[in-house]
Amino acid sequence: MYSGKGYQTNYTWSGASTRLSSRSRRSHARRNPRRRFFAWAAVILVLVILAVPFLTPLFVTVDRVSLVHEQLPADVGHLRIVFVSDIHWGYFFSDSRLRSLVNQINDLKPDLVLFGGDYATDNTSAIQFFKKLPSIHRRYAMLGVLGEADRGETEMDLTLLTDAMRSAEVTPLVNNVAQVRLGNTSIYVAGSDDYLTGKPDPDAMAARVSVEDYVILLAHNPSVIPAAQGAVDRSGRLGWFDLGLFGHTHGGQIAGLSGLLDIASEVEPRYQHGWLQENRVDMLVSNGVGTSVFPARLFCPAQIHCIDISRQ
Repeated sequence: MYSGKGYQTNYTWSGASTRLSSRSRRSHARRNPRRRFFAWAAVILVLVILAVPFLTPLFVTVDRVSLVHEQLPADVGHLRIVFVSDIHWGYFFSDSRLRSLVNQINDLKPDLVLFGGDYATDNTSAIQFFKKLPSIHRRYAMLGVLGEADRGETEMDLTLLTDAMRSAEVTPLVNNVAQVRLGNTSIYVAGSDDYLTGKPDPDAMAARVSVEDYVILLAHNPSVIPAAQGAVDRSGRLGWFDLGLFGHTHGGQIAGLSGLLDIASEVEPRYQHGWLQENRVDMLVSNGVGTSVFPARLFCPAQIHCIDISRQ
């Protein structure tokens, strides 16, 4: 009698155990797809976050700005400038991306195309850059300055590069001023030598123009700004340039980590990125197009600039 009762008890408990186990499996089966979904969603989110800095440089944005400058000659009325800096061709910047960049420039139908330097990775590749540069359509002229990656170590390096620029129909500016004819009138583009590898001479450039002229100061490194603002025109007056265009900093390239990347650490903080105005002069420090040190950007898009200038 005892053993039978014990047997019955054991049988009942086993059945309960089986029913509980079955319910547990069904409950686990219901919960498991959710867990898998959220796990995969988390993995995908992490991968996207990690990929974004490497994908961002592939998309070049156009910064469009309209400016009013009373010094612009009345005969001009309107002037469209496309400014491009820090392409760094060859450093994760392929020929196909260069063709795409040139197509973007041509689509903007510029009057002037101005280059801010650092065309490639060194003097030799900068020369090759201009040999490969596709045709750029513009109404008047193309002019460019040199960056620290371009200039080379000898005068022969500099000569070979400037010759390559001229062959690509880009006027090289190394501490000199170009008069650009716009119909029946002219404006001036003053191009500085590189701050780090050359010898900028803003005094010499300023002495070749007058404050009555419309002058664009073009330089790779914005560290030349204080000296340029202290220079005087041929009559000894301050305020010799009307628009300043600069590159070099990449806008920090990766926001918050520019110090670790050691990009433009010599540049004063106020000249690191974007548009600013000092002494009634509009100045731009571009994010640039390419990358250096690390082929990624974060909160700092690659950009070219379409600047429309009018008298009113």
